[in-house]
Amino acid sequence: MAKKKLMKSNDRIVSGVFGGIAEYFGWEKTLTRLVGAVLIIFPGNVFLGILLYVVAAMVMPDKAGYDDNREEDETIIEGEFKPKGK
Repeated sequence: MAKKKLMKSNDRIVSGVFGGIAEYFGWEKTLTRLVGAVLIIFPGNVFLGILLYVVAAMVMPDKAGYDDNREEDETIIEGEFKPKGK
């Protein structure tokens, strides 16, 4: 059996830390992100929570195949956008 590694998720909202934790433990990503955000804000020491998140984002490795500097993204729709009513 292959050993699981804790890595950032490719399904990222900010940096992939909470998504990676959810994938590692097999938890629901949305719920993990909500609980993580509450735990950062609720205890009253927001600075410490954000600092721990930033440290985790720097320490946790990216999953193989994730390219943070994607130039060509086929899911982006190019076109001309006009304000409503004109």
